[in-house]
Amino acid sequence: MSVSLDGRRFAAVADVVAGEVGTETVFAYHERAGEVWAEYAGGSIRRGHLVGTRDGDRLDFRYVQLNADGQTSSGHCVSEVMVLGDGRLRLHETWSWESRPGSGTSVVEELPPGPTP
Repeated sequence: MSVSLDGRRFAAVADVVAGEVGTETVFAYHERAGEVWAEYAGGSIRRGHLVGTRDGDRLDFRYVQLNADGQTSSGHCVSEVMVLGDGRLRLHETWSWESRPGSGTSVVEELPPGPTP
């Protein structure tokens, strides 16, 4: 059985080349009955949303975001969910912009439990 993403918070392990997500960007995930969605913000991202589906350990979603310069962008991402040795989750992402040229890969990891800002 897959570990649920619901209520988990993630951040990039490194700044994303060709992307706008960085280590200061925090994602708050939700999951229900094969649907996944998240809100994210931080660093160069003022506000972002993603929505898609989950099939086993594979996520397939679209994202839209507003950056610090007031520009909007959108794209598509496929992620693989992995469980780390300490029980936290890691997402290996392959993404591509749909609103502009560019694509890449990134890794986000679940943040340790702690106070919510």
